[in-house]
Order: sequence, then C-alpha cells, then structure tokens
Amino acid sequence: MASEKVLAYLDSHQQEHVAQLCDFLRIPSISSQSEYADDTRRAAAFVADELKELGLKVEIADLGGHPLIYAETEIRPDRKTLLFYGHYDVQPVDPLDLWDSPPFEPVIKDEIVYARGACDDKGQVYTHIKALEAYIREGVELPVNVKFIIEGEEEAGGESVYTYTEQNAEKMACDAIVVSDTALYNETTPGICYSLKGLAYMEIRVFGPGMDLHSGSYGGTVQNPGNALAEIVAALKDKEGRCLVPGFYDDVLELEQDERDGFAELGYTDEILKKETGAPAAFGESGFTTLERMWARPTCDVNGLVSGYGGEGAKTIIPATATAKVSMRLVPDQNAETIAKAFQDYVMKIAPAGVKVEVENLHNAAPVLVPRKSDMMRAGMRSLEIGFGAKPVFIREGGSIPIVGTFQDCLKAPVLLLGYGLSTDNIHSPNEKFHLQNFWRGARTSAILMAEAAK
Repeated sequence: MASEKVLAYLDSHQQEHVAQLCDFLRIPSISSQSEYADDTRRAAAFVADELKELGLKVEIADLGGHPLIYAETEIRPDRKTLLFYGHYDVQPVDPLDLWDSPPFEPVIKDEIVYARGACDDKGQVYTHIKALEAYIREGVELPVNVKFIIEGEEEAGGESVYTYTEQNAEKMACDAIVVSDTALYNETTPGICYSLKGLAYMEIRVFGPGMDLHSGSYGGTVQNPGNALAEIVAALKDKEGRCLVPGFYDDVLELEQDERDGFAELGYTDEILKKETGAPAAFGESGFTTLERMWARPTCDVNGLVSGYGGEGAKTIIPATATAKVSMRLVPDQNAETIAKAFQDYVMKIAPAGVKVEVENLHNAAPVLVPRKSDMMRAGMRSLEIGFGAKPVFIREGGSIPIVGTFQDCLKAPVLLLGYGLSTDNIHSPNEKFHLQNFWRGARTSAILMAEAAK
C-alpha cells in the first residue's frame, strides 16, 4: 500500500486539487473544431507545465495535429514502470441550450463538478498527476518509474498518438499501461474494464437534384434524397435489432458462460436502464440481456441525419442532398476494415435508383480484450478495493478507446482500464459531470497502484 504520508497529502489537499482541476476545465480544448486550436494548445501547455513543476522530463510533440505530451520520471532499471495514458481534449458542447450552466465555467454542486471534460477525460487523467504530486511533494521515494502520454486528439480521431507510439515503442517501454477513460460499475461498486468495443464510423451521402426543388412543381418527378436515405437507414437493421450487413456477425467472439453469469450477478435491470437514459423501454438484439448487448454484442446506430429544411414553420422543398453518420461498435474478433467494406458494399447495393450515393469510412478502431488473470490485473483490483473501500468487479465497456489496441501491439504490455467516472456522468452530452469523491478516491487509487505494481 502507498505510504501514509502520500495518502495524507492527498486528503489534505483535496480542495486545492479541485481548484486546479477547475482551472484545467475552463480551457475549451475542443479538438474537432478548428476555432479552438489555440485553446487546445493552451490545455496541452497546462498539462506540460504541471509535469515540469514535478520534475519530470517533458516532451511536447507536434506531429501535425494537436500537441502530444510525453513525460517521464527518472528511469531506474530496478523498478517496474507504469505508463499512464489520457487525453486533454474534449467533445463539442452542442446543444448549448441544454446545459444548465456554461460548459467551460465549472460549477460545483453537492460535491459534483459540472463542466465539459470533467469526467472525459480531464478529471480522470488529473488523478494520476495528483497521485504523483503527492509522492514528490512529500519526498517519498517512488516505488515505480512513471511515464505519461497525454494526447489532444482522442475526441477527433487524430493520428498523432498512434504515430508517436509506433515510432517510440522503446522509449515508452513499460510493465503496464494504465488508462482511466472508462467508468466504475456504479456509485458504490468500482470495476476494472477488460474489454472495449471497436468502431467503424461511416458517412452516407445521397445526392439528387442539383438544387433544392419546389415540392409542388417537381414532387413525384425525381427521387427525393431524404426519402432515399430513409430507405437505406431502415434496411440497416431488422425489427429484432440485428444488423443486416452481410457477414456482420461472422467473427464475433461469443461470451463465455462465466462472463454471462458474472453479468447476471451484477443485477442490472431494464428499469435501471430506463432510469439512466430516460428511454421508454429497453430495445436491442433479441436473445441477449441488456448488459450483454451493451458490453459484448456489436451494434449499428445512426448518429446523425441531415436533409432538407429543419427550421421553424414550413418550407416545401425536395432537398438536393441527405447525409447520415453511422457508427458500428465492434467486439472481439471483428475486424473494423472488413466490416466497413461490407457496410459500403451493402449500402451501395440497396441504394434506391434515381440518386447518387457515396459511403465513406471516416475512422476505425480495433476492439480490445484484456486477460482477466495477470499480476498487474490483481494489483489493479487490490488498488481499487483499497482506494474506493469496496470490492471491485470485472466489467466490459461499450465505448472505444482506439489507442489501446496500438499500445498492446507496440508495447507488448498489459493494459489496466481503471475508470473513475460513472456511466451517468453525461460524457459527450450536456451537463457533463464528475463526482468529487470519485476524483479524490481516484487519486488515492492511482497512488496505491504505484505501490501495488511494485510488488
């Protein structure tokens, strides 16, 4: 277990660390929108400056996108090495009118901080920095070597961190990679995530007439791109929730019975789902429980539909174009490129006559499966139990962290997916939040992990 001096430091500096986190959250580092490029660089500098103040050797790498920060403590060959990964960039804030407070003006209410990036991922990555700070400020010898790689393109599908990892595998060598960009199981139960879904993110573009047409003058004479796109989207899944893309399920790694039993023991019900989401009912692929669908079955979902007039009142037109963005979340052992190609072929085959259709693969991510039995996994479980005061469980995650697959391939080290947020923290949505108790417990857990990993 970590030194009592280290843990006492974290306890006595809780409010100071929250104030510093709020300074971090005030920086609108939206990586996908070019007007925030300067702010994104400012967030990178914020992180780099903190690590420099702690005496780490810091490199700010510019590989053509947003800056990437690599930092390390003194590397001693007689110690284990932990590499902590996170990202300082955040999602866009739309729709702004659904926020209860400005997204980049942090508000603390009932020990919860509300701001964009609070949980995803500024608050979580900051726990590791504060844990390291406790060792250094208290003069306690580090039990492990510590490395950081903190990027600014995770929310924009950037390539910098992949390029950097592939080119610097020797420098980044470690005994385990720690990623805190997932969630606890629930408010009272911590969890270690052992599987992430992959992703094939597609865009369908439908083109009809050369301009918007008067629907009275030309209705019934040309194919309507909005109608055509609706036909395509309707043919992506059947009424039982199964994706109709040929070959979609061919390589799916089925759940083992002990996994299904473990999911069932967690007691997650459709009533809990409805409460969390506000949806009127659960829905998904038949033959599987809600948790199984959420964590271990591939999905196909429309993320956005745009066509024609959407303003107030009426405007009678046949739109010239229609666009849909579609994400397919993939599970082990599906291949993102194979699925993307099958999707493209299928959409082109079912596209109605009278329109031109384009399908583009915007970006991919490989699914991840982490062995549940390893020394580092046991160290992570012990650290969570001590840090959060409750026995952790194994969970999966329906989201994607694309860099994890690259880490596994290049660094050949186990990955610990230690999430400190909650699935109800509204990441990617208005009123994103992070419970301060989880922020503080996360910092304690990270400090304890350093000591446990040394064993």
